Amino acid sequence: MNPRIVTQPLAGNPLAATVIAGNAPPGWYEPVPTDGASWRERLESLRSDFAGDWLATLAPAFEATGKAKERLEASSGGRGVVVTTGQQPGLFGGPIYTLSKALSALALADSLQEATGVPVAPVFWAATDDTDFKEASSTIVSVPGGAQLLRIEHTEPLGLPMASMPLGDVSAQLEALTRAAGSTIDRTPLELLERFYTPNQTIGSAYVSLLRALLAPLGIAVIDASHAATRAAAKPVLSAALDKAADIAAKISERNRAIEEAGFTPQVQAVPGLSLVFNSTPGGRKRVPIKGAAKKTASEDLGPNVLLRPVVERSILPTATYIGGPAEIAYFAQVSPIAEVLGVAAPAIVPRWSCTIIEPHVGKILEKLHLAPEDFRNEHEVEARVARAHLPDRVIDEINHTRALLDKQLDDLSAAVAEEKAPLSPGVTEGLRANLMRRVDRFERRLIAAAKKKHADIMQEIATARGSLYPLAKPQERALNFVPLLARHGAGLRDDMLVEAREHAKRLVGMKGRSRPLEEAVPARGRS
Repeated sequence: MNPRIVTQPLAGNPLAATVIAGNAPPGWYEPVPTDGASWRERLESLRSDFAGDWLATLAPAFEATGKAKERLEASSGGRGVVVTTGQQPGLFGGPIYTLSKALSALALADSLQEATGVPVAPVFWAATDDTDFKEASSTIVSVPGGAQLLRIEHTEPLGLPMASMPLGDVSAQLEALTRAAGSTIDRTPLELLERFYTPNQTIGSAYVSLLRALLAPLGIAVIDASHAATRAAAKPVLSAALDKAADIAAKISERNRAIEEAGFTPQVQAVPGLSLVFNSTPGGRKRVPIKGAAKKTASEDLGPNVLLRPVVERSILPTATYIGGPAEIAYFAQVSPIAEVLGVAAPAIVPRWSCTIIEPHVGKILEKLHLAPEDFRNEHEVEARVARAHLPDRVIDEINHTRALLDKQLDDLSAAVAEEKAPLSPGVTEGLRANLMRRVDRFERRLIAAAKKKHADIMQEIATARGSLYPLAKPQERALNFVPLLARHGAGLRDDMLVEAREHAKRLVGMKGRSRPLEEAVPARGRS
């Protein structure tokens, strides 16, 4: 029995929700084509802008093989374009949305190619130049009775990019992930982890190697952001960003004010006095100060920050659009003024496909207890509700009757105190009410706790479902590692996910006008 793939709308950021609904303020985002004809017009324009052989320059950063190489070559030399997505390294490949993003790029590339006749290659930008060790050093797996956090320690001082941060010995964590995978029908993903996650690797190199091995057979190329070829291609944009660092800072500040005036919070906070360019040194990456930024030499090892990265990517790749999540959609509002100052094309963004994976054993628990995945959003709520449902009806009725009786009697007492003008303030009787109600609530909680102990088997099932759907109180797609899922369910899971991602992509390509909300790109089936 295969897992059930539930397509869901992106959530979590008010500005992104506004954009997805089709209500982005004018000028904040690069317009997205509305149908096949307008997509073809955009793709033709991109082809003419990238008539040179960009792939020859970047090929070492891709190290593409198989289908990924074939699609890149078909899109190079002015023949086609690319669709991009990306993510910073995550331990053992990271959470499910790493895979969701990659499949979204593949699905959109296929749909655009079908609609326009122009070759389109899907590209995953592996941001190995990122320095967020906290993000890259942990992952979560589901286990019977809950979820387990797997974490590694840094072996070098923090601040290094993940391309340079040694991985160290992760055999214990890998063993725990393998145990969590349980009975498997395809050990290939686990074998790839064993092959690439070795002490001689960095966090970034292991991540890139794993993704290439998993994604290349699907036709998805992975570019290493830290590779010398990528950095060399980006150097002209980075140098220009240093030359115009003060102008860029002023424009971003202006856009940030507009975002705040519109009632939103800028996704990326400005750091006064610092440019958007990093300078890498043996001790780590540091933002180049705006003062004196123009004096930086082209020989230095430079890299973009999160806001400059989309502009760099659009400048070195013929990118039809980037596919992003809520946070990325939000910070793209801050990207367009950067492109304006630099006089380069602004990158476009569309929402990625999003899902929840309901494994068969979890589906059985949900069905048995009449629960839905969204019921697990609030920590411990399901356990309390189910335990309360197992209390005798008479006990629940008497508790409710006691509350109602106390409420009435206290209303009468308050009225009497007020009518007789007793020397007490109304707050005293209200304090008595709160005190007595708390005691009833405490009594009910003790009953519920007793019910949980009595029905420990059911609580264990709930904990198992929670560990899969909201592991450690986080949404599944943003937390749960995808490798054990692929090992347990094989290529069928990936293929089923791709089917859903293709439906999303077709709607993105076939939208009938900008007034139509982007949220309609999410199939209605499975919405919560």
